[in-house]
This record gives sequence, C-alpha cells and structure tokens, in this order.
Amino acid sequence: MSLTAFSTATSLLPQSHFHPLPSCPPLPQRRTAILDILKNPFKSRRRRAILDPSSPDFRKAKNVQKAQQEKQRSQLPKERSLAPGSIFDKTTDPPDDEEMGVIRDPNAMAAALDPTPRARERWQRKMVIREVRRRGRMSRTEKLARTERSHLSKSEFFKTSVKKLFPLANQIAGKPLSEAMVQMRFSKKKAAQDVLRHLEYARDEAIVMRGMGLGKVRAQAGLRKGEREGEKEQEQEQERDQEQKVKEDEERLLVEDKKGKKRVVTDRSAMYVDEAWVGRGPYGVGFDYRARGNVNRLMLPYTSISVVLKEEATRIRQAADRESKRLKKKVWVPLPDRPITAQRQYPLW
Repeated sequence: MSLTAFSTATSLLPQSHFHPLPSCPPLPQRRTAILDILKNPFKSRRRRAILDPSSPDFRKAKNVQKAQQEKQRSQLPKERSLAPGSIFDKTTDPPDDEEMGVIRDPNAMAAALDPTPRARERWQRKMVIREVRRRGRMSRTEKLARTERSHLSKSEFFKTSVKKLFPLANQIAGKPLSEAMVQMRFSKKKAAQDVLRHLEYARDEAIVMRGMGLGKVRAQAGLRKGEREGEKEQEQEQERDQEQKVKEDEERLLVEDKKGKKRVVTDRSAMYVDEAWVGRGPYGVGFDYRARGNVNRLMLPYTSISVVLKEEATRIRQAADRESKRLKKKVWVPLPDRPITAQRQYPLW
C-alpha cells in the first residue's frame, strides 16, 4: 500500500489518532455546524468560523437567536391573575409543616383525617383540571359514585388456604351485612371467625369513612329532636313510632339480586356485601418430623379476603335497570316469517 493511498484513507476518518483535532465544541454547537456544512459544503471559511465559539460570526448568530427568543416571549399572552388562595397558584403555596418546624402527631384526629395535606391539594388540583378539560361533563360511573356509597376493605393474611376460604367468600357474597355476620358467627369453619372479625371491621370503617348505614339512625334522631318535657311526651313518642312503622311498611320493596333471588328491602341505606373474593398471600415454613431423623419441609399458606360493601339503594337501582332491560328485549320468534331457501331433497340427519 502506497503512502498516498494510506494518507487518503486516514483523511476520511472524522477524528482518529492520525489526525487529532485541537478541541471539540459542545454537542449543540456541533449539530449547528453539521447542519451548516450540509447546507454550504463548499464554504470552508464559514465552517471554521462556526466551529470556533470565539469567532464573531458565532457570537452574532447567538445574539440573533436570543433576540428571536425574546420576541417570541413578548408575543405570548399575559397570564391572568388568580384569586387569593387558589389551588392553581404555585407561588403562594403554604409551607410544609416540616419547613415551619411543626411536628404533626400521628395519633391526633387531624393527622388521621388528613395525613398528607399537600398530596390532597395536588389531587384536588388534578381533579379540577380534569373537569375543566371535560367541560364539566361526567361519565355515568362518576355520577353513580357521587350518589351511591361503596367501600372496599381488604383483610390481613389469615393462616389458611384459598381452597378453605373461597367457599366462605361465596357464602357471604350478595347477602345483607347482618345476615352475612350471622352466617359466619354460627359456621363450623375455623376461618369463619377471622372473616367475622373482618366484616365487623369493614362495617365500622364504612360507617366512619363513608357515612354508610346511617339512614334509620338519622330518622330516629330527627324524631327525638323536638320532644318536649311533660305528660304528652310519651304519647307523642308512640305516635311517631307508629308513623315510622307505617313509613317503613310503605318503603318495603321486593328486590331481585344478581343471582335472581328475591329479597325484601326495608332500609335503603342498609349495607350488604356486593362482592367478596380471596387473594393468595406468602407462604410460611413448617417442619414435619418423621422417623429415623427425617424432616419434611411444609409450605404453610396465607390468604386474605376482600369485601365490597354497598347500600341497598344500589341494589334497588340495579334491579330496576335489569327489569327495564328485560322489558325492552324483543320477543324471540322460533319460526320467523321469511322465505325458505336452500332446501334439500333429503334430510341432513
């Protein structure tokens, strides 16, 4: 290989140990230089001037770019002022408790009701932005979530298997909460007591967090609110109790659940178990000691149960929807009135 051919081959390399470059400009400058070279491949002086950041042409181009950016910023519409205390004003956000040096007590009521205030504010801001984008329109699921209460509660892991806990979940699904608790109370299954404790916990949690199951309690509180002291107090109480019984009899409804079973509903705010399912948890370790010093390793399963509590108003609405859908369904005709085609001489069986 001749010396001329070797020098020609090495000159084609952009940067090698045969032809080292004195300094390499940053990546954005190199991109600008490459674009300029592609536009004007025969202007070597211009190429060297752009590659060199200290050249006057490079500084001039940079000043022009800054002027264009300032012009674009001036043409943008000015931001409108926000109301004081708006959730969209990021500049006036209140400082965190840690920044103020305040330590929140985790056992206090305020910390239990609002454990993360800043996260709640961000979530509210996100929800408002979503409503603005949708122009205030809500889906059917969102409308039902605002009018009908529901609560999901997952238990801790019980020391039992999915095979043993699954029948208990099927036993309580679809039943009123009081009836489901009675079923678990008198069940002979060992895991039924754990399920009963979780149902009690889910009931208390739904009452405190969602305000479910308080319909009759509110009505009774309203009846006792305006009572007067005197001889007529007992008579008025009896009359109001009779009126309440008549009102309950009028509100008594016969509702069909998902499985097609008829149920009598007296209180629209009463809770029932809408769904119940089990989830497999981690496995524990056990040992089975056998003869001659042998030990078998056992895998002890752990399982959890999850329940969804809803009010009877939801079941009434679902039953009405199924009934309306059933009425709108067309009658099936076994032999419709249409011309017979594709006849055969002999039967196909």
